[in-house]
Amino acid sequence: MLIGGTALLLGGGGLAAYATTALAGNNTPDTMSGHQQHTASAITISCPDVGERLRTVPRSAQLSVSKGLSSLDKQVHDAYHKMMGGSGADVLNPLKAQRQKTIKMMVSAIAKNTKRPSYLLKMSGCTTKPVDEGAGAGGGDSTKSVQDGWYQGQNQTQGADQNQDQNQQDQNQQDQNQQDQQGQDQQGQQGGQQGQAGGPSPDDFVDINNVQPNADAPPFAAPQGGNASTGTFTTECGRNEDGHFNSDNVIVTPGVSNGAHHTHDYVGNKATDAFANDNKLAASDTTCDNGDQSTHYWPVLRKLDGNAEQKPGAAQDANVGTTLTPATVTLTFRGSQVGQVEAMPRFMKIITGDAKAFTNGTKNANASWSCTGFEDRQLKDKYPLCPEGSQVVRTFAFQNCWNGQDIDSGNHRDHVTFSDQNGACPQGFKAIPQLVQRITYDVPQGQSFAVDSFPEQLHKPVTDHGDFINVMPDQLMSKAVDCINGGRNCT
Repeated sequence: MLIGGTALLLGGGGLAAYATTALAGNNTPDTMSGHQQHTASAITISCPDVGERLRTVPRSAQLSVSKGLSSLDKQVHDAYHKMMGGSGADVLNPLKAQRQKTIKMMVSAIAKNTKRPSYLLKMSGCTTKPVDEGAGAGGGDSTKSVQDGWYQGQNQTQGADQNQDQNQQDQNQQDQNQQDQQGQDQQGQQGGQQGQAGGPSPDDFVDINNVQPNADAPPFAAPQGGNASTGTFTTECGRNEDGHFNSDNVIVTPGVSNGAHHTHDYVGNKATDAFANDNKLAASDTTCDNGDQSTHYWPVLRKLDGNAEQKPGAAQDANVGTTLTPATVTLTFRGSQVGQVEAMPRFMKIITGDAKAFTNGTKNANASWSCTGFEDRQLKDKYPLCPEGSQVVRTFAFQNCWNGQDIDSGNHRDHVTFSDQNGACPQGFKAIPQLVQRITYDVPQGQSFAVDSFPEQLHKPVTDHGDFINVMPDQLMSKAVDCINGGRNCT
């Protein structure tokens, strides 16, 4: 059974790094491998993730909220670059003022047609965090067993409990804000040590040969047993040979260009961009077989060769390098460990992983990196160094339980969740086919590649994420469900 961690993209959280370019004992940046190296004294800005806290967004407020989320990201982006220019702690107060204004606009737009989400107004302040601290709660050893809770049961407590936890985090951040700013002032006084933050760091890579097998159980074991739905349905959509790229995010920031601040790689629906509504998607051509008009996308992987393409989502957003075309893309739907699955509704939107997991923490992270021939070894917050002849593998196991009502939700994850370790969906949710996106790449040997990211996330592997909009014709979805429930492998 494949299960996975819950998902979120974007949403106004962020980070800005005030980093040096030298490691202890090495005063020269590792320019040959494309890295900007960071000392242990590097710090970042971590902002509360407004998008994660959204619950109900009326249709009338969607564009205002999209613009607001995009503005919050740009504000952190700009503060990051000012900090890199030596502004130090001077960026925090103006950033808070900008965020207050933007969040107030979003709250007012939402309140016109539903309950006023006043709790969002408490999320304007940002704090600092050491770059070498890692991705936060739930991170730890990237080679940990998948049985240790990285995936299982991550989004089965919602509503008031989640809000209470976040409110406490917000208060803690405010209490520590003054102390953090003082630390940043000290960092800013170090003069000649500051440099451009880039990433990834050499510490973000690990030799796959040194990783112990850790994926011989869920989420990478197929459903099996007397009650399991053991079939599969695989859809063939190509490898983006047509070069369909943009830096939009039609799920999180529809109607806003460059809402992702990094470049997405698309297969399937050819019309997908920030302005593609359901009608446009339904009328579009597709790269998939069987008339499947679904949209699949993920951040591009780049070869760190210094190629600086001056456009949004690329060098203008600190994503530098030549885009790598996948060697293979496999899109497979699997069943449930405990019974049959039901059809997904058309136009359901699902995001898995967290593009801001480096600052948000690993609660919603769902990155899985490996190498062909070594896929019993999965990495969550490290890039794999594969032996010669082995390809880099990215795997996204999507949510496999649906609330039976909504095709989307305010934060783009409350309408779907993950089954528990035994395959059971939480109360009020029903099993749906689980999408598994598996993408492989031929990359140069060594620390030579990185995933696109928000500029402030430093290309950390833990920020990897996948996106899906189901635009299968109903008849094709019915076929997929029949194959899965009937124990057949279909295409």
